[in-house]
Amino acid sequence: MTDSKQITALKEDIKNAKHVVFLTGAGVSTHSGIPDYRSKNGIYNGVSESPETILSEDTLFNRPDFFYKFVMNNMYFPHAKPNLIHQKITEICNEKGSLITQNVDGLDKKSGNKDVTEFHGSLYNIYCTKCHKPVSYEEYAKSYRHENCGGIIRPGIVLYGEAINPENLSKSVNAMQNSDLVIISGTSFVVYPFAQLLAYRQAGAKVWAINKTEIPAAGINSIIGDALDVFKQL
Repeated sequence: MTDSKQITALKEDIKNAKHVVFLTGAGVSTHSGIPDYRSKNGIYNGVSESPETILSEDTLFNRPDFFYKFVMNNMYFPHAKPNLIHQKITEICNEKGSLITQNVDGLDKKSGNKDVTEFHGSLYNIYCTKCHKPVSYEEYAKSYRHENCGGIIRPGIVLYGEAINPENLSKSVNAMQNSDLVIISGTSFVVYPFAQLLAYRQAGAKVWAINKTEIPAAGINSIIGDALDVFKQL
């Protein structure tokens, strides 16, 4: 059961904030039926090779069949719909905030959020690695070979070993520097450089974490529990 005093304090902080930045991860989308990564029901549970190997550029080009099957069977949920957490974040962002998400499922944009930075890219930004033409999800679902030129098609997500898009990085840093309230949710907050973003917040900015587990960073007000229960009360 979440502490009602904490909920009241968080609501007050949201009301008084000039610019709220949300930092979110896979735990936000689990209520939409999308599994997270490393929990016992996560997509990495029981994999034959490490995620760092499977979701790498090397595997994409040298074992495209293996890469494609993994991504298609485990990462795409085209019929998933935004849940109450996405909707609440959208409502606050569209009034006075920004969202920086590790999620690649596109649900934040689907919920109508006008200020989303998809830090690790999007599964639905699909293109051919040879001719660089955009490809629809429907076309990719049929084959990873581009019928236009025979090139390998890939989703526009950051693979292990690849750099974060510089534009996403600078936009994220800028949002953090303008924030007087930061709310972290649905992420273990240990993946870098995403976790590093907290260092760019304004001096004096308040930080809240709504999570099932404690986040390893100082000066955070933690609400330990299911984010859905908390967001229902905001």
